[in-house]
Amino acid sequence: MEYKDYYQTLGVERTASADDIKKAYRKLVRQYHPDVSKHKDATEKTKEINEAYEVLGDAEKRAAYDALGQGRRHGQDFQPPPDWGQQYDFGGGASAEDIFADLFAHMGRGRGRGGAGMGGMGGGGFQMRGEDIHAAISIDLRDAYQGATRTISLRAGQQEKTLSVNIPKGVTPGQQLRLAGQGHPGMGGGGPGDLFLEIQFNPDARYRVEGASVYQNVPVAPWEAALGASISVPTPSGAVEVSVPPGSQSGRKLRLKGRGIPSSQPGDLYLILDVVLPPATSDRARALYEQMARELAFNPRERIGA
Repeated sequence: MEYKDYYQTLGVERTASADDIKKAYRKLVRQYHPDVSKHKDATEKTKEINEAYEVLGDAEKRAAYDALGQGRRHGQDFQPPPDWGQQYDFGGGASAEDIFADLFAHMGRGRGRGGAGMGGMGGGGFQMRGEDIHAAISIDLRDAYQGATRTISLRAGQQEKTLSVNIPKGVTPGQQLRLAGQGHPGMGGGGPGDLFLEIQFNPDARYRVEGASVYQNVPVAPWEAALGASISVPTPSGAVEVSVPPGSQSGRKLRLKGRGIPSSQPGDLYLILDVVLPPATSDRARALYEQMARELAFNPRERIGA
């Protein structure tokens, strides 16, 4: 009897996790499937891949296979111990050779692995659902407030396709949009995968976004900050009138509740005041600054002990 190294067939280490084995199987069976592969031995290769996964994809069969194959090489002749199969439940009354043959059974025999998710090679033929596609789509902050339509191009299987994507208002950074059936095509009649688009925001020096909350710097004149004022501020949702409290300093936050991104739980808009000094570029401006220096007992470094 010839030993078959199923780990070598799937191209994984013997310590590979169940998830790694499944990923390797899906990649190889897609690569060599006779419907899409031009490999001259595609049918035989697919048969070997499915045989390997039938064993390594089942925890009980994998444990039995590992116990039997310790120290063996691919293609090596060997004979299983006469009592080897007694500790494994592969069928009542079977001999060691019968048990070993069942362990190496093709997909669809014994306790096969048919199903819509991974597919099988029984009477219904091989089927596999298409892989999902994960990509990113960049939008402006204003699109999150109003909604938008974007056109994207992507490759699904062997085809390039163009899709029109509706961006609903209220989306936030990192949120994923699912477009059912727009992923890679399936095989053997299996359905296509889905397309998942992760929302990313284009950089904008005016705004900072955290979840559904938006932070915006707002320049104010020294007298507006010192005396208080009502100012008009352009925001992603339109201009708003804002009251600047008297005695405001740079860095003060004014919270506009519910004026952040209009998600299912709307965020807030935070206006961060930035006091901007007029330039002393004229005689009149310099004279005013000199007057302030003489008449105002003001030391900005007093708090630090200067």
